[in-house]
Amino acid sequence: MKLTPQHVQSLYSEMLEKGLSPRTVLGTHRVLSEALGHGLKWGVLVRNVCHAVDPPKPQRMEMAALDVANVQRFLSTASGSPYGPLFFLAIYTGMRRSELLGLRWSAVDLNARTISVIEPLQRIPGKGMMVMQPKTARFRRLVSLPPSAVALLSGLKVKQRERHQVLGLEWSETEYVFSHDDGSPMYPNTVSRAFANIVEQARIPYMRLHDLRHTHATLMLKQGVHPKIVSERLGHASITITLDTYSLCFQGFRKQRP
Repeated sequence: MKLTPQHVQSLYSEMLEKGLSPRTVLGTHRVLSEALGHGLKWGVLVRNVCHAVDPPKPQRMEMAALDVANVQRFLSTASGSPYGPLFFLAIYTGMRRSELLGLRWSAVDLNARTISVIEPLQRIPGKGMMVMQPKTARFRRLVSLPPSAVALLSGLKVKQRERHQVLGLEWSETEYVFSHDDGSPMYPNTVSRAFANIVEQARIPYMRLHDLRHTHATLMLKQGVHPKIVSERLGHASITITLDTYSLCFQGFRKQRP
């Protein structure tokens, strides 16, 4: 039986009916299209049927960002949580969840007030927590820290070393900044659940943990920081991504320019 566009379209429909997301179906479409493309190059096929199929377009998730008042309300509520320092740093650096979880003390220079973003840490089903390869060259970057973040990290470092000493564990600069008492890294889903609970307790509009990154970028742009600087700070592959993501803030930036 020959593969037709109708077969492929039916496959996508069945995937959606089973509850798979449009993004997953789109990924399948890209892999299948690439495979059939190789068939064309090798002379095995005469057409790529995927070119006649319309894959679903994933909906862009609505971006949320906290204003200054809600930032203070959120941080006040989070101050009593063991994950509070992580959320604080997310707001004041714009770092991704995976970047924060993979942050080691060796990458934190408290004297220079900088963080070297080097390696993301993610949980892979069946394999546990693993260090992942950065998606782009601009992922690795140097992020400056405000005095309040330096003070928070300094205190956190002292507490962590004291905790290791009490437990009879050896401490080194390779320890994760955000970890459990035994030095093991925090799990992403656990951190996200804790964040959701704090959002509810603080009675602020619903948002995802990733929206703290949007909050950081939005506040910087509204303060007149140049989009190129924001782009480099966030580790975007290009400034185009920054301008597209924060287009409304960028319009405000242009209006403020003399």
